[in-house]
Amino acid sequence: MFKQYCLQSLKRIFSLAFMRVVLILLCLLGKTATAQTAKLPTFEAYVKGAIPNRQELDIFLGGSGVWAKYDTQLGYILGNSIPREGIDNSLNISTTDHKGFRTMQMYRDRPCRINTYGNSFTQCQQVSDGETWQEYLAAHLGEPIRNFGVGGYGVFQSYKRLLKEENTKNAADYLIFYIWGDDHVRSLLRCRYLAIKQWNQKNQPGFKFHGNFWPNLEMDLSSGRFIEKPNPLNTKRKLYKMTDTTWMWENVKDDIALQLLLFKNKEIASLDLENVQKLAKHLQLNISLKDYADLEQNASYLLDQYSFAATKHILEKLKFYAQKNDKKLMIVLFDPYRVTNSLVETGNRYDEEVVRYLQEGQFNFFDMNLIHVEDFKKFNLNLKDYYGRYLLGHYNPTGNHFFAYSIKDKIIQWLSPKPTTYKVTEDNWIDFKGYLQGIY
Repeated sequence: MFKQYCLQSLKRIFSLAFMRVVLILLCLLGKTATAQTAKLPTFEAYVKGAIPNRQELDIFLGGSGVWAKYDTQLGYILGNSIPREGIDNSLNISTTDHKGFRTMQMYRDRPCRINTYGNSFTQCQQVSDGETWQEYLAAHLGEPIRNFGVGGYGVFQSYKRLLKEENTKNAADYLIFYIWGDDHVRSLLRCRYLAIKQWNQKNQPGFKFHGNFWPNLEMDLSSGRFIEKPNPLNTKRKLYKMTDTTWMWENVKDDIALQLLLFKNKEIASLDLENVQKLAKHLQLNISLKDYADLEQNASYLLDQYSFAATKHILEKLKFYAQKNDKKLMIVLFDPYRVTNSLVETGNRYDEEVVRYLQEGQFNFFDMNLIHVEDFKKFNLNLKDYYGRYLLGHYNPTGNHFFAYSIKDKIIQWLSPKPTTYKVTEDNWIDFKGYLQGIY
């Protein structure tokens, strides 16, 4: 009896001691989280500390050798520049035609059937004009391809560029619409400059300025519906409002996407939980935003779901536009850093919802992520060294060439009539009309 009593007493002592240890650890973790949070600025402080100065805007609007140039509707489009960011630390010659697309080299005087829209992987950042995937394809097909890609654009901004250009003499019958990486999130941001302030500070402030206010898509938290917002700074004079801390704060303080992105990236200490919870409810997501331990993960998940919902909304409008205007549409997907990596390592992808939407909606689409997964298997390399063959961050000339010849067959099958180099004839007679001066 005495022995049993002693055992029970020991158990109680050990149990109490264990509970004390657990409580101490929880307190320490809580203090650590609080201390880490305390080091980060509030959303308001971050915004007011991230605005551009007047000199940046002067250089940007000056237009001499700048990467981007101001546009009243779209915020900015591609400019003319020679940045040092190519292979072997080389300079890249990046120029635009007076009509607004990247300068074409191959068969530029021939009729153009294909327009391409999207981000920097469409634009082909980090290579010169003749090294883009559009130019490699044009050389092979014997007809030009226009490149309306602009670095930094999201899905919505690319869509707005498409609507603008397809209402001009630049219009084409075949449209390639490229979606990369965090393009889904960019659609939602009112002013992406605030999310990339560190990049802007490191990379020739002013000469590579971009991400200013533009048209964006966001959810109305009272109705749960997506609304399209125009560029509020639609004159060069108005653009200087970006140097006003009060104006900037008043115009982004309820930008939920920007808050979620900055919180996910550990740039700010907290979120407007009331509005964030409203967003989650409209998206029908059953997640907790009260427990700090799970807040970062849940905020990241919410941002993905919000951005995917926006992309699906845009794709539906894009599909309707193409059908209404008798245009052929092809969607391209590629995200080497978040999708291809994951497919190689785990077989899963975070954007599965978008892929499923494209499949179920019977979109014509091309997934470059899957091409790289299969290509990777052919090499005895780790993923970093494999990427080094094709990427500098963006595709190098070899990467653009690989992409061009990966998508080639799908484009040839798509085009009607077939391009000159794939016409079926009964003999090998070649018609040089339109290709050589002095012929006909």
